[in-house]
Amino acid sequence: MAYDQSNVFAKVLRGEIPCHKIYEDEDTLAFLDIMPRTEGHALIVTKEKARDLFDVSPKALAKLVAVVQKLAPVIQEATGAEGVLIQQFNGAAAGQTVFHLHFHIIPRKEGETLK
Repeated sequence: MAYDQSNVFAKVLRGEIPCHKIYEDEDTLAFLDIMPRTEGHALIVTKEKARDLFDVSPKALAKLVAVVQKLAPVIQEATGAEGVLIQQFNGAAAGQTVFHLHFHIIPRKEGETLK
């Protein structure tokens, strides 16, 4: 399936939709989720036009994962979480709702339920 440039993350990347940006470099953008499952829930998106893990270049994927690895402990510390849940979905059947490659960083505390 072709990449849909009207997806919400493409609009965020183009500046058409505002976001609470927490990190940006030439290849990635990280921002807080507007429907967070916990405090500090962040989305890390590639700037490459890629629907999912199978549609992205190896170079862009490596850069995206490096940013996830860099930000996860920072978010964990900033929120006082005891751990972080890293999620990434591929396809509607897997739970993907925005068809632009992204990772979720969800801070977790013992006994806390996800929204």
